[in-house]
Amino acid sequence: MKQERYLIALDLDGTLLTDNKKISPFNKKIIQQLMEEGHIVVIATGRPHRASIMYYHELGLNTPMVNFNGAFIHHPTDDRWDAVHSPLPNRIAKEIIHTCYQLEVKNILAEIKDDMYLDAYDERIVSFFTNPEETEKITIGSLKNHLKGDPTSIMIQPKEGQLDHIRDYLDQHHASIIEHRQWGVPYDVIEIVKKGVNKATGLQKVAHYFQIPSSNIIAFGDEDNDMEMIQFAGFGIAMGNAIEPLKSVATDVTTSNQEDGVGRYLQQMFQLT
Repeated sequence: MKQERYLIALDLDGTLLTDNKKISPFNKKIIQQLMEEGHIVVIATGRPHRASIMYYHELGLNTPMVNFNGAFIHHPTDDRWDAVHSPLPNRIAKEIIHTCYQLEVKNILAEIKDDMYLDAYDERIVSFFTNPEETEKITIGSLKNHLKGDPTSIMIQPKEGQLDHIRDYLDQHHASIIEHRQWGVPYDVIEIVKKGVNKATGLQKVAHYFQIPSSNIIAFGDEDNDMEMIQFAGFGIAMGNAIEPLKSVATDVTTSNQEDGVGRYLQQMFQLT
């Protein structure tokens, strides 16, 4: 392999992480070996900062991070880095929330950077989206009353059978202002961010900062919200457990997140022993 510098972008859930939300020793070893060789590793996730920073530190990263599918691009350890926050207008958020109340969805979650607003308390959601020490940043109760600012993202947890109906509604009424994606892991939820925001826009900013061409970007993903990133990267790699539409646009398909798919692909590509 010629000695060029590559930018390696890693989705978390269903990609780098196993089903029990761990980074396998093999994946960690391969990633850190490539970092030692001078390659750039970044996390690009739908998760907020507070629910991804532990993996950032576990890998020993010192790079910018793409959170909320590109709605918040920042450097966790360097305040001088030019962060980008692209929230939804509060008025539009309230219209969507009002519709969700009319439809009686299961739950609604809104976030403003690291502040979380949850309509109805759910232990599973709280534990997934937070660290124990961050619980003071959670506001529980009616989002119509508590959500005052412009949210970075909104997540809707529909009841069974509602998902397609809600996405059709969002397309009909808000398509010019918002993007919406489905999360398959760990819940079937709909995430809403500002129009034009996706992981590729975040990755483009990071690549420009490091002066790495898109042809030297290797991106791994498994879900709907990875689509633009996989298409933008010179090497867009779908996991073995990825949805079929993502596999169809990917450069290649690796093994699943349970089978060290990230590490196996990188080991072969860079001919690591």
